[in-house]
Amino acid sequence: MTTFSVRKFLAAAVVAACLPLLPHTASAAPAANLPDFTDLVDKVGPAVVNIRTTTRVSSSTRGLPPGMDDGDMSEFFRRFFGIPMPGGPQTPQQPGTPRGGDNGGSGSGSGGNQDAPDNTDPEQNSGVGSGFILSADGYVMTNAHVVDDADTIYVTLTDKREFKAKLVGVDDRTDVAVVKINASSLPTITIGDSNKVRVGEWVVAIGSPFGLENTVTAGIVSAKGRDTGDYLPFIQTDVAVNPGNSGGPLINMQGEVIGINSQIYSRTGGFMGISFAIPIDEAMRVADQLKTTGKVTRGRIAVAIGEVTKEVADTLGLPKAQGALVSSVEPGGPADKAGVQPGDIILKFNGHSVDTATDLPRMVGDTKPGTKATITVWRKGQTRDMSVTIAEMQAEKTAKAEDKKPPAPKPRATNALGIAVSDLSSDQLKSLKLHNGVQVDVVDGPAVRVGLQKGDIILRIGDTDIASAKQFDAVTSNLDPQKMVALLVRRGENTQFVPIRPRGTAAPK
Repeated sequence: MTTFSVRKFLAAAVVAACLPLLPHTASAAPAANLPDFTDLVDKVGPAVVNIRTTTRVSSSTRGLPPGMDDGDMSEFFRRFFGIPMPGGPQTPQQPGTPRGGDNGGSGSGSGGNQDAPDNTDPEQNSGVGSGFILSADGYVMTNAHVVDDADTIYVTLTDKREFKAKLVGVDDRTDVAVVKINASSLPTITIGDSNKVRVGEWVVAIGSPFGLENTVTAGIVSAKGRDTGDYLPFIQTDVAVNPGNSGGPLINMQGEVIGINSQIYSRTGGFMGISFAIPIDEAMRVADQLKTTGKVTRGRIAVAIGEVTKEVADTLGLPKAQGALVSSVEPGGPADKAGVQPGDIILKFNGHSVDTATDLPRMVGDTKPGTKATITVWRKGQTRDMSVTIAEMQAEKTAKAEDKKPPAPKPRATNALGIAVSDLSSDQLKSLKLHNGVQVDVVDGPAVRVGLQKGDIILRIGDTDIASAKQFDAVTSNLDPQKMVALLVRRGENTQFVPIRPRGTAAPK
């Protein structure tokens, strides 16, 4: 600690000695270009709230040996000591001693710190977070994970008033929640447009990290549309966000909220320079539904999808790697009725480009169930439009085909792809809900390198549907070893394209 202080002193002395040698304008210029957040914080700060949650701890089991409750302990004290159990209903109160103990904090907005009955289970603090006021009549937005499993939600304003909040609704998929407090004429926050966010612009976060209310941190937008495996394309920033900031607003220089601080990337549990915010456009769509119905209704077309890699795009003749590759289609679902097939690549939804696979669920989810939509797919080198009726998203179904053990593979020689296949019986095709395909019996060379396995079903080579082992051998014998080819492969419930380069000569028979 002493060494650090000395070095700091020496550094300050060197800088002070050099200052007279520098032009006055050189030292003043950087400060003139730095942003000033003071007016922004004065404007937005009053609309940011602290959220504290509590859960009930049963007094019947709190601190007692396993298998015993208050009744057992009361009987124990009565039999052996001839007195009521300390702290029980019959225990006399000393003058000036408050009854009921600590109830987990004050509730001034809901009547203050009220005396609790003796038999009331005490509250235990379970979490802390942030939020912001959407409307003057008391609607507050926060993260779903801030209010999860809470028995009581307390909202504290910047003027120190505290209210018990009513949970309006939560949406775990987007991590958005709305609560309501009984108040009026509250300061509100201005909603911005997250689609206009630019990488590199200054942004500010206000919240309660580690319970420290009304804490302001600043930084820049590091990236947009960041896919972290969740339902939303997050806004990535380098704004310092820590536990307790969750649910607080991310604000641009115009004083508009453009996101909800939701996640951090961390190996320690604390801030490491990367934080993520839910785009406010997506959050408001969810909040509007929660305020109206208490739940969120989403559309679905019942397909499983994956990314389109550059190799797959090149082998299929797509101009660029884009879209969502359909790996499986739920039988009888909207996409199945519209004619979508495994191996199709969905390029557009209602005229909007599907750039990545994660774009499609958001587009479909935002579409009202029961409406018709047009999807554009790429199949065998051509685009085609299909009309699909959007269904309502529901609990996932587990619909597996009957598991039948395939017959012993016929011994066959491997070919230029390093694959030996056998025909599928009509019963197998029916069980797998397929119209065509051959089963992989042996993998070698190129097939091993691309991850093919025994038991995979090959449905297509390039744009050619494969219906028999004989046809498979005929097609593979004419492949150009200088060009990669895409195999449409079914494994389990999923279907995907596998790019593979044929070897120069087939293995000896």
